Amino acid sequence: MKTLKAIVLTAVLVSVSGCATTNKDPLEGINRGIYKFNDVADRYAIKPVAKAYKAVAPTPVRTGISNFFSNLGTLTTVVNDLLQLKFAQAFTDAGRFVINSTFGIAGFIDVASMDKIEKHQEDFGQTMGYWGVGSGAYLVLPIIGPSTVRDASGLFIDTVTSDPITYLHNTGQIRAHNQVRAVQFLDKRTQLLDATDLVDDASIDPYAFMRDAYLQRRASLIQDGLVPKELLQDEFEPADEDVPSHTELTPAAADAVLLQSAAPIEGPEAQAAEGASVTSQSPVQALEVSAVEAEPAEEVLEALPPLLEQADQSTSEEVPVVEQESAAIVAGIDETLLMLDAGVSAQ
Repeated sequence: MKTLKAIVLTAVLVSVSGCATTNKDPLEGINRGIYKFNDVADRYAIKPVAKAYKAVAPTPVRTGISNFFSNLGTLTTVVNDLLQLKFAQAFTDAGRFVINSTFGIAGFIDVASMDKIEKHQEDFGQTMGYWGVGSGAYLVLPIIGPSTVRDASGLFIDTVTSDPITYLHNTGQIRAHNQVRAVQFLDKRTQLLDATDLVDDASIDPYAFMRDAYLQRRASLIQDGLVPKELLQDEFEPADEDVPSHTELTPAAADAVLLQSAAPIEGPEAQAAEGASVTSQSPVQALEVSAVEAEPAEEVLEALPPLLEQADQSTSEEVPVVEQESAAIVAGIDETLLMLDAGVSAQ
C-alpha cells in the first residue's frame, strides 16, 4: 500500500514538474525563508555537533562510517542503473557492493576503490531526468536542503523502495532506524564542513550560489558529467540586460564618466588647459619649475665655447693638409708633361 501511494505521489509531482517554465525558482520567497531556517538550525545546533564529532572521532573511524553508508547507497545506484538501461555500469556497481560487503567488512573498508573499480552515483531523480522529465521548480527542503520537484519525489521513491535503512523501520526497529539515520546525517554534515565554510566566505549571496551550484551539479549527473550550455550562463537574470531604470548616476559619477570619456582626446585645447594649469600655480612653484628648466639651458651655453674652439682648430689644421696634397699633385702633373715634351722633341 505504501508503494502504491509513493507511485501515485510521484506521478502527481512529475506532472507538475512537466510544466516547467523558464524561471527555475518561482518559489524564491518561500525557499529563502526555509533556507534561513536551515541556516539558523545548522549554525546553532547541527554544525557544532558535526565539529565536535570531527574533533573527537579519529579519522579512520569517520572514514569507515562514511564508507559504510556509501556502500549501502550502492544498492540504490544499481537499481537506477538498471532503470536507465546502463547494464555495464550496473554490473560494475554490483561488483563494488559485493567486494566491499565481503572483503571490506560490511563496507567499512573501500576495497573496490583500492582495486581501481569506478564508482557511480545514480538515484531515481536522475532516472526521471534521464528519460526526459523536467526538473520542475527549485525547492529548499527543511533540514535536507536544496532540491527540485523532480529530485524531491525521486528521493522519496528511493527512500521507500531501495534504501536498506528503511527496512529497519518497516520491521519494527524504529529506534535502531532513527539512530542509524542520525549517524548518517551527522556523517554527511561532517563531510560538508569545509564546503559550507567556503560558500559563506566566498559568495555574496549564499542562497543563489547554492541554488546555481545544485542545479548545475544535478544536470551534470543526469548527463554523465556534461553540463548543458544554458546552465553555464546565469539563467535567472539575462546576461546582457540594460541598466535598470531605477538606478541613477550621481553628479559626481556623471562628472567622472565625462572625464574618462574626454581623457584620450588631446589637442590645442588640452594644451591650453595644461598651460592654464601651469600658470595657475603659486609663484614659488613657478620659480621652482623655471629653475629646474633653466639648468639644462645654462649647461648647454657653458659647453658651447669649447666646442666652437675645437671646431676652429680642426678646420685650421685640415686646410693646410689639403693645400699641400693639391700642390704635390700639380707638381707631379707638370713633371709628367715635361717628360712627354722631352720625348716628343727627341723623336
